[in-house]
Amino acid sequence: MGHREDLLEGAKRCLLEKGFLRTTARDIVKESGTNLASIGYHYGSKDALLVQAYVSLIEGAGDEFDPGWGAGGEMTAAAGSLERFQEVWASIIGSVPRTRAIWLLSFELIVQGDRLPEVRKLLAEAQEEGRSGIVPMFNGIPEDELDKETVDTEGRFYQTLLNGLMVQWLFDPDSATDAAQLTEGLRRVIAGAAQS
Repeated sequence: MGHREDLLEGAKRCLLEKGFLRTTARDIVKESGTNLASIGYHYGSKDALLVQAYVSLIEGAGDEFDPGWGAGGEMTAAAGSLERFQEVWASIIGSVPRTRAIWLLSFELIVQGDRLPEVRKLLAEAQEEGRSGIVPMFNGIPEDELDKETVDTEGRFYQTLLNGLMVQWLFDPDSATDAAQLTEGLRRVIAGAAQS
């Protein structure tokens, strides 16, 4: 690995251990075995490096969300079905023990966002990528084929559910909503909307 990759990996380890606000440039240099000048050369600033490291951590956590494919390469439940909805949320919830530190970091950034306006701006821009990344798990349409309206509606819907669900699971896993409850709630909302 080169300095750029070493810095990114070191920054990811620092974020998971210390969080965003407590990680210093010196921490990253020590963890990555590089030098201070490398941060500016490769990323522009410590904050830009930490944002890139955070996005990389989130992408890795997102890879754990997808419940997978059947033996023939098809989704295990029909795209767009309530069964697929439940299957994806069960997979996401099942990933919480492995991704807990990343979600705690996410909420640190949410709570401290006002103190880090430049970081907040970079992360707000990255949210759209998150919205487009989650949609294919539910509707089966490849990310590169999604239209803007789908990302702006379905993507926002799933992202909102994801953030709320993570708050519950981080705060009190014993009382948090499970995939079956979430799916039954959606089924009832759909049934109610159909009657009106």
